[in-house]
Amino acid sequence: MNKKNTLERNLKLIAENRKARYNYFIEEELECGIVLEGSEVKSMRASKTSVVESYASIEENQLWLINCYIPNYKNAKTFTHDERRRRKLLVKKRELLKLIKNKGRLGMTLIPLKLYFNEAGIAKVLLGVGKGKKLVDKRQTEKKRDWEKQQGRLLREKN
Repeated sequence: MNKKNTLERNLKLIAENRKARYNYFIEEELECGIVLEGSEVKSMRASKTSVVESYASIEENQLWLINCYIPNYKNAKTFTHDERRRRKLLVKKRELLKLIKNKGRLGMTLIPLKLYFNEAGIAKVLLGVGKGKKLVDKRQTEKKRDWEKQQGRLLREKN
């Protein structure tokens, strides 16, 4: 079994940014750890978390996840958290330097693609280094997707 299938099978998906691949050309993916407070972990396991409007930023040689929505855990009485606070992402120094170099190129953005718990139960973020698509590129993506659906229908009808 290859590495991708084992990764897909052993993770518990919390949130996914499906529009990211539609709006950006994703050139590279990077798995990052995330620094969370106690009530955030319970909230992620129990309720709706969103990474759709969030992005990652490099500030002072640290990687931050900005505008990720993790709602308050309703059973936490004293230690609640800010729902849209900045959260630090954990990466190795070599990977951070590579991200700084990639982000320095024209039009590159750091987009969170998935938020999940790995097989050890640790929260991870899958970041994509991408470049924004123009309207023409989005249309071509839709055409390609429609053609693949049509091909599948034709093959099913033949059999």
